[in-house]
Amino acid sequence: MTNHAGGISIIAFIVAVGISIGYYQYMYVPAVNAKPILPKAVLEPAESVTVKISPGSSNQGNGKFFVPKDTRAGLGVSNHIIWENTDDVPHSVTSDDGYTDKINGKFDTLATIGLIPGGQKFEFTFTATGTYHYHCEPHPWMQGSVEVTESFA
Repeated sequence: MTNHAGGISIIAFIVAVGISIGYYQYMYVPAVNAKPILPKAVLEPAESVTVKISPGSSNQGNGKFFVPKDTRAGLGVSNHIIWENTDDVPHSVTSDDGYTDKINGKFDTLATIGLIPGGQKFEFTFTATGTYHYHCEPHPWMQGSVEVTESFA
């Protein structure tokens, strides 16, 4: 009489691993990476906030770089931010921590449009509450932040 318990155990283990890998690849990963479903007001807020890049910002002694330096926005009301470069020198708006929005992608002009030329704009819509610190890559003394808060309107 032969004992097949070892062979059956190995086959059961292989089947269990195959099912686990299939679940991970076809169920878990797509669910984690799926874009969230958000209200239209968050995706297309009624208002925008404009941040101006001041003339002479490439000069560290200027003192005014992003105006306002710290911006506050309400989620679903004014979470669409526009950076307008009023300087003659190109600048970037680059996340300090590499933030990537689940809907709008990377918060970094260098990854999307490159440097913002003088007279041009960069727009970004934040879809989650939080404080987002940023800087200009060629001019690291230029720093600012956007705080997106819950809107109770």
